[in-house]
Amino acid sequence: MIDGTAVDTRPTKIMYVAEATAHGGRNGFVTSQDGQLELKVAMPPALGGDGNGTNPEQLFAAGFSACFHNALVLVGRRAGLDLSGSTVAAKVGIGPNKQHGYGLAVALSVSLPVLDADVAAGLVDAAHEVCPYSNATRGNIEVTILLG
Repeated sequence: MIDGTAVDTRPTKIMYVAEATAHGGRNGFVTSQDGQLELKVAMPPALGGDGNGTNPEQLFAAGFSACFHNALVLVGRRAGLDLSGSTVAAKVGIGPNKQHGYGLAVALSVSLPVLDADVAAGLVDAAHEVCPYSNATRGNIEVTILLG
């Protein structure tokens, strides 16, 4: 929100569409339409499964961290900054919510080792406005960004 007004972050033009299909829910497999992704999925032990496969939370963490890192690189390049050695790690938690369903929470750990803390913080803020995952989750789930 800017000045109490909701900001519209919907795309004005779709440039790419990813397509994937789940077979068997959390204990099956997922495939992408183009054949680039074929993964066994399994419930993690913390949720009563055997953990013998990836899970949707790991996939979401991978997507969010890659997308946020790309947003950092984009805004860093625009500002002429050196992002050598930078990384973004994501943790995605799942648990019950008050509506008798389940919710997610995300923690992003950003490392910008060659930038001073104030410059790095400004870059992270700018990337958080650019990143499509940040825009999709803003106001929907808790996203914590740790700069270290």
